[in-house]
Amino acid sequence: MTVGELTSLVKDIVAEAHKLSLAHTSEVDAPVNYACVFSRNPTEYEELVRAARELGSVAEETKMGPVFLISPIDTDAGRLQLLKIRRYDPNRLERGDADFTLSHYDKFKKEHIGVSGFRLIRRERMEMLELSDPSFNVLAYYSYPTLSEVLGV
Repeated sequence: MTVGELTSLVKDIVAEAHKLSLAHTSEVDAPVNYACVFSRNPTEYEELVRAARELGSVAEETKMGPVFLISPIDTDAGRLQLLKIRRYDPNRLERGDADFTLSHYDKFKKEHIGVSGFRLIRRERMEMLELSDPSFNVLAYYSYPTLSEVLGV
């Protein structure tokens, strides 16, 4: 995969995640904080990582794949500087996800907990609401604190 192909794929993932978000929330102006590409197989994972290394450097290694601090990519939801490449997982059928920054996370969480399509996920350093809809090929997330805050970038 070339850098251009990866950039185009990332823009498509963010655009579709933004549409997903707009279909289920009123968060019109929530900017993208990070995006993740889900690899389709182990070979593609290696190609994606190789292309991502040309865009920037690893900001964090995770069990599911590296997070890169990249040269900004202009997307439908703002400038993207954090990109994760997810290892192949046969249980992840989506193409990727995008995480959006909210100025009022607690209010948003209260409004959407228990609503169809939303699921609360707690992690060691953050929590997030996951939004899924089978008519979309991506997921949308709303994290607190944001990954950029957690990583200090």
